[in-house]
Amino acid sequence: MVTRWWWVRHGPTHATGFTGWRDLPADLSDHARIARLNAFLPQKALLISSDLVRASATADVLAAGRTRLPAHPGLREFNFGLWDGMPFNDVTASDPELSRIFWEAPGDIAPPEGESWHQLAARVAPVVSAFTAEHAGHDIVAVAHIGVIMTQIAMASGATPAEVLSHKIDNLSVTTLRHGPDGWQLGQINHTP
Repeated sequence: MVTRWWWVRHGPTHATGFTGWRDLPADLSDHARIARLNAFLPQKALLISSDLVRASATADVLAAGRTRLPAHPGLREFNFGLWDGMPFNDVTASDPELSRIFWEAPGDIAPPEGESWHQLAARVAPVVSAFTAEHAGHDIVAVAHIGVIMTQIAMASGATPAEVLSHKIDNLSVTTLRHGPDGWQLGQINHTP
């Protein structure tokens, strides 16, 4: 039995700095692009999202005809801690070594009062496992964040966090994974319908 995950990155926030658990709205005004995305996704899928408004509102515009499940806090973006809301240049200036290592050697490195790559992956993994087991054989559309989607690419491909961070994940793009008898398989990354 094959379960297919359709990971959608939420609509753009137009934020110019670190955006983790800050609850910023998504710009969902590009109706043509959203219509193309909606047409690309399986119509009879289950639909879940992060509980942050930029993801849940994006899921809401994709809900017609799909079974909308409650938003899940386990699918939130990285908790960037004290960096959340700061411009990238300010973080680099205030803590150049830590900010460099956070991106170049992701794993156990975390922002002050935030979470590391491994902590994010450990938070997301049981959510994905539970939904995969409970809804085996279904299509699941999950609207989430770039960090969450990258943890799933790493999990399915066996790539290291540093390798996965080289991928681009655009807003309103789709990344697909399949789970079946042979485990996880990675499909398209960053497909923009």
